[in-house]
Amino acid sequence: MTADDFHLSQASKIPGPFLISFSGIDGAGKTTQITSLVNFLKEAGFRVRLVAFWDDIASFRHMRENISHAVFRGEIGVGSPDKPVNRKDKNVQNLFTFAARMALCLLDAIATKRALARIRRQSPVDVVIFDRYLYDQLANLGTRYRISRPYTRLVLKFVPHPDVAYLLDAEPALARARKPEYPVDFLDTTRSCYLSLSKLAGMNVVHAGSPQEVSYRIQLVLAKKLGRRIDQPAPSSLTGT
Repeated sequence: MTADDFHLSQASKIPGPFLISFSGIDGAGKTTQITSLVNFLKEAGFRVRLVAFWDDIASFRHMRENISHAVFRGEIGVGSPDKPVNRKDKNVQNLFTFAARMALCLLDAIATKRALARIRRQSPVDVVIFDRYLYDQLANLGTRYRISRPYTRLVLKFVPHPDVAYLLDAEPALARARKPEYPVDFLDTTRSCYLSLSKLAGMNVVHAGSPQEVSYRIQLVLAKKLGRRIDQPAPSSLTGT
């Protein structure tokens, strides 16, 4: 699919900025789909700003990374099929880490609002795409403690909601094969948390498929939200032809 098939043009700017977020378990394909959508929108003439949650928003980022390594003895780096990494951070679940995550979520929510205000003051931009969002931090709270759900509702009332929030769903075993960092059982539990959160936050769940299929579904959701139309036919794997 091309930008022309989407019927977007330089003249049809989005009043905004228009906010888009991508969330999902590690290995769900977020980086691939974000890159695809950024290129797609730029080809259509939109001014796009990419915001990486961990680089641009997360509070006390280095402290969080150091604790993961020094306290929990987790490995540093991004896992790949030929070089697995045994991380120990968000998969460490106890009362202390839960309380710390609750506090950090509030700080991250404040940082998110400030980041958006700063973006609006800076150079004009039509679309802001978040590589992960506060939703990912809320999903990592888990369901072990009863306060998780009411706390999540509280934070959702405070944090700005993207115009389109994508949740890339994926089978945990396949996701881990692509990005081996966390145990499959942890990814399975986290996936359930994401799906529950998607209902509370109004996220658009995009189910697993080939990169082309997922990209098509993403653009279809965006087209519907913007009131545009797509002339490009769906991939044959989606139509059965």
